[in-house]
Amino acid sequence: MPSRKLGTAGPEVSAISLGCMGMSGMYGASEESESLATIHAAIDAGINLLDTGDFYGMGHNEMLIGRALEGRRDRVLLSVKFGAMRSPDGAFIGIDGRPRAVKNFAAYSLQRLRTDHLDIYRIARLDPEVPIEETIGAIAELVKAGWVRYIGLSEVGVEMLRRAQSVHPIVDLQIEYSLISRDIERAILPAARELGIAITAYGVLSRGLLSNSKTTGPGDFRAHLPRFTGANQKLVDDFSAFAAARGVTPAQLATAWVLSRGADIIPVMGARTRKQLAEILPALDLTLSRGEIAELEAVIHPATVSGTRYGEEQMRMLDSER
Repeated sequence: MPSRKLGTAGPEVSAISLGCMGMSGMYGASEESESLATIHAAIDAGINLLDTGDFYGMGHNEMLIGRALEGRRDRVLLSVKFGAMRSPDGAFIGIDGRPRAVKNFAAYSLQRLRTDHLDIYRIARLDPEVPIEETIGAIAELVKAGWVRYIGLSEVGVEMLRRAQSVHPIVDLQIEYSLISRDIERAILPAARELGIAITAYGVLSRGLLSNSKTTGPGDFRAHLPRFTGANQKLVDDFSAFAAARGVTPAQLATAWVLSRGADIIPVMGARTRKQLAEILPALDLTLSRGEIAELEAVIHPATVSGTRYGEEQMRMLDSER
């Protein structure tokens, strides 16, 4: 497994990260035994960066990972998001970035993950009611106390990147980045590179859109995303044909494109099964020429994509979109 540096202030990590959100219901039902086996297979393949959030399945995802890492904790780095609050019916009801809340969230994550420290800790979305300096300052206190090793960010824009970095070194920005979602190239990616902050890119397959994955029913949150209305089917078909002509799968091609964008970009791949994981790994050996990249970016150009990456309400929550 090749490695990449998680920012100038961060550790060496595997070139691909395993995103575990889908193992806790966001894409419909999942099988726990298969989820555990997939985490183990990822670790055995050399993936050492696991991404989770304390609100994935209202704590279920962290508890799942805690069980999966028994006897394996020293082989991985845990990237944990916090701050998103949920009600008993699963609805998202806001963001809490207050310093005392930060420490409370961390205490519960440590317990559920069965660990004595969190490797990378980040607020999932900017809390508009709390200055980012206060939120980052609270995480910095956790770093000083040994409960957290590094600080990351999620879905913030250039101003917040700079303000956070002024308080404590930031190792990475987790943000959506794919052939379909390339807005970060305008300002956010250049600023991150100027500051020595890596990008952990999620949504590499646009939540399965690029691999022609279909929604599974009401429990699949993608059924509420504008891009899954069917309006993008021709684009998806063209992309699938491009991949087939080169003897690779759409998932491999989409992942290879993100990997090609720079050594400071680490794709967060949401494989829920060993089969999905096995399909993605060959992307590490897939090299795209400049000509292929140009042709590929012509096949899928963001200007031709129908719909935003989230629904209207969620888009309003994204500091990165302001």
